[in-house]
Amino acid sequence: MRIIETASYEEMSRLAAGIIGGQILLKPDCVLGLATGSSPIGTYERLVADCASGLLDFSRVRTVNLDEYCGLGAEHPQSYRYFMDSHLFDRVNIPKENTHLPDGIAEDPEAECRRYEALIDSLGGVDLQLLGVGHNGHIGFNEPQGDFPRYVHPVNLTESTIKANSRLFDRVEDVPTRAITMGIGTILKAERILLIAGADKRDILHRALYGEITPEVPASVLQLHRDVTVILVKG
Repeated sequence: MRIIETASYEEMSRLAAGIIGGQILLKPDCVLGLATGSSPIGTYERLVADCASGLLDFSRVRTVNLDEYCGLGAEHPQSYRYFMDSHLFDRVNIPKENTHLPDGIAEDPEAECRRYEALIDSLGGVDLQLLGVGHNGHIGFNEPQGDFPRYVHPVNLTESTIKANSRLFDRVEDVPTRAITMGIGTILKAERILLIAGADKRDILHRALYGEITPEVPASVLQLHRDVTVILVKG
């Protein structure tokens, strides 16, 4: 595991975009696992700029996102599909059919989970998975619980996660209470993992990276992966 501390969010974003861009240059048809939230926005801005300058070509890249809210369609401004289109997909030369997220309005969430897990496998797996981390140690929407989920699955969001995400909604009551997320096992199958985090995540990252490996701190499982890079903004 490589841990890099940066002096600013901008430096973190630059380094993360460099790692992702390097993956695209190394393997133009790579499969990128992508994340949403505030942490990767700067990284996506850098990737958009590199594409606009001709440095990066996304035309053969395939992507799979970690998760999606249940009950929100692709056109909903708080859906993760909308987020990804706004911050990355609509701004680079990636074919939309190469971009994949769980279907938040699938009639049968369990069937959608099986479909999405099979889709990831059909692409040959993820070459580089981008992650953020929650204040309670969740990765994707894998919340603290009694075990490490192996596959894509529906999840009930914790009160703390709902509260943290409520800043993006008009009212906390509008925040979805369920989501579909990659499982811990799905995440660990990625060839490489890149985790980025702001200074406010320092305490939980210390527990995750140096403490006991436990599903009560889901990110702690990353200690078991063979190729993890963590970029953290200094406090």
